[in-house]
Amino acid sequence: MTLLMQVSDPHFGTERPAVLAALEQLWRDRAPDLLLITGDVTQRARVPEFRAARAFVDRLKPRAQLAIPGNHDIPLFDLWSRCLHPYRRYQRHFQPALEGEFDDGEVCVLALNTTRWYRHKHGEVSTVQIARVTERLRAAADRRCRVIAVHQPVAVTRDSDLVNLLRGHEAAVAAWAQAGADLIIGGHIHLPFVVALRERWPSLARPMWAVQAGTALSTRVRADVTNSVNLIRLEAEWRVERWDFEQTQGRFAQVGVNLLR
Repeated sequence: MTLLMQVSDPHFGTERPAVLAALEQLWRDRAPDLLLITGDVTQRARVPEFRAARAFVDRLKPRAQLAIPGNHDIPLFDLWSRCLHPYRRYQRHFQPALEGEFDDGEVCVLALNTTRWYRHKHGEVSTVQIARVTERLRAAADRRCRVIAVHQPVAVTRDSDLVNLLRGHEAAVAAWAQAGADLIIGGHIHLPFVVALRERWPSLARPMWAVQAGTALSTRVRADVTNSVNLIRLEAEWRVERWDFEQTQGRFAQVGVNLLR
């Protein structure tokens, strides 16, 4: 069994101390195999924010980790840095890699950078990225589950979020389904949900699911959704567990589960 914890949109610089402590306790209690951070590590790409994020990960001491930047991890007001060195602070103070891979022989997770310095918040997946991921998925054909992590969503549940869809997502979803992908995991919109992608595109070559997470730590929660993370159990049965922060108890508690297989 492989257990992933998806921590998305922590927005260090706006983190809630009580939620941060509760998340660290959940990590110790559940001992996941992989920490997966799906973007917006910081609020404004400032050095202290990246240092706080780095310290958080160091305290967890994960056996394995993957992280990708979000649009908030590129300087917004420092136009010189944004244009010439958009990821310098992220790479220097948090982690050098903008993309990565986890493969334990049973599960393959491919993490893609879908941010672009020339876009304010919208994401994009290029034809080169689509082709590269397609090739890697085919090479991992014998894995029990093949997962792709992006920042912006490939599916949404509210019309108001249609503008936030990943640019190029339709071509990517079709190609990755053909190549054997199972899950596409994202963040960005601070809403946790699971969508069966064949319900959106019946012609997909295989069943696939979009898995979205809320904001793990930030005060920037959306209306009716508190801080939350996903625990994703990948064994014979795939389980996406939503864990929400309970204010009165000061801890994360499981509030729902999606069985995908």
